[in-house]
Amino acid sequence: MLHESKIQEILHKHIPQVAYSYCLHLWKNHPFDFKLRKRRISKAGDFSCHHGRVPRITINHDLSSIEFLLTYVHEVAHLYVHLQHGFRVEAHGEEWKKSFQQLLNPLLSEHIFPEPVLSCLKEHMINPKASTYSDSTLTKLLRGLDPRAAKTTLLSDLPEGSVFDLHGRWFKKGKLRRTRVLCQEVKSKRQYLVPADAPVGSAQLSLL
Repeated sequence: MLHESKIQEILHKHIPQVAYSYCLHLWKNHPFDFKLRKRRISKAGDFSCHHGRVPRITINHDLSSIEFLLTYVHEVAHLYVHLQHGFRVEAHGEEWKKSFQQLLNPLLSEHIFPEPVLSCLKEHMINPKASTYSDSTLTKLLRGLDPRAAKTTLLSDLPEGSVFDLHGRWFKKGKLRRTRVLCQEVKSKRQYLVPADAPVGSAQLSLL
């Protein structure tokens, strides 16, 4: 089990300080193992729990403080649903939506989320999606809060057929499928569904 001092250190570093006490309270209420991960292709965080083991939440280490906060509460909502319902409900079903709404509601303040992010987030939370990044309007607003995003190229900016670098691996952009793009890794030929708003590195643009 993660020691309290370690989660205090992580939260102090990665979330807005005004949300620190509340987020620590969520952990104290139902302690879980908490790990930071390198940037992942298809997700910002995840929740897992196996029989006889301590529940675990992981979050990508390079998220902005607002994105980290939203991901943290998103995953804690999974934990709370699991403690109440076990494996009997859908991952992002009505139980999770209700849990996420209840847990995020105390944080919906302009002290944490500036306008117009706050208004957009409140609308999003009426019926939260499995991924915040599925909401393109909210995603763009969140990116606007991150000074690193000004120099960022998104996958959606590239034409189909472009070859691009993602976390040190090269992919070829394929067809858009709702909010994700079917991409093929150049080396392995394996296919991945990558969020359309995923930031990418160097790219060789297609002329097609």
